[in-house]
Amino acid sequence: MSSETADRILEAACELIAEDGIDEVRIARVAQRAGASTSLVHHYFSTREELLEQALVHSFEQAGDERFGAEVGSGGAVEILAAAIRDSLPYPGGQEREWVLWVELWLRAVREPDLRPVAARLYDRYRRWMADVIFVGVESGEFPAGTDVDRVANLGVALLDGTGIRALLDDPGMDVEAARALVAGVLAGELGIDPKRLLA
Repeated sequence: MSSETADRILEAACELIAEDGIDEVRIARVAQRAGASTSLVHHYFSTREELLEQALVHSFEQAGDERFGAEVGSGGAVEILAAAIRDSLPYPGGQEREWVLWVELWLRAVREPDLRPVAARLYDRYRRWMADVIFVGVESGEFPAGTDVDRVANLGVALLDGTGIRALLDDPGMDVEAARALVAGVLAGELGIDPKRLLA
């Protein structure tokens, strides 16, 4: 049995969670979507709950590898932060799907305390990566000396969460472009740069 098969099953579960919500997902439907038998799904995941939890973790870690796997020093801090803001909002397509899955994880973690460490670990990775970007910018002189790196990183994550959920819900007062502009404006003010540089 290959890890590729397990990944295919997890990806099928993620697609169904995003389409129908986590409570509607069944092993048989995941198997059908993955082109596998239910017994093969059970070979990798002993219970439905294990499959769903691992599917969420798989999605976030895969997204994290793509989005936050590059070395922070591989480009200017302003450019990397601008990309992080853009890529962390629910633009239509893959990013919107990631947001739907993230909301599902939030809801499950609220109801099931055993999932809270999973959510906390994913948040910590995101926050640490953003803090690293800001730290590199301070070290290179792109951002002011004395910047409270952890405070700005936490502020960035909070702004992206708050504006992102409004955009995901089609709030007429906060679409993804308005969210991007607001986050860029606040962080630019904290970092002493022109907001337009974070919207490039």
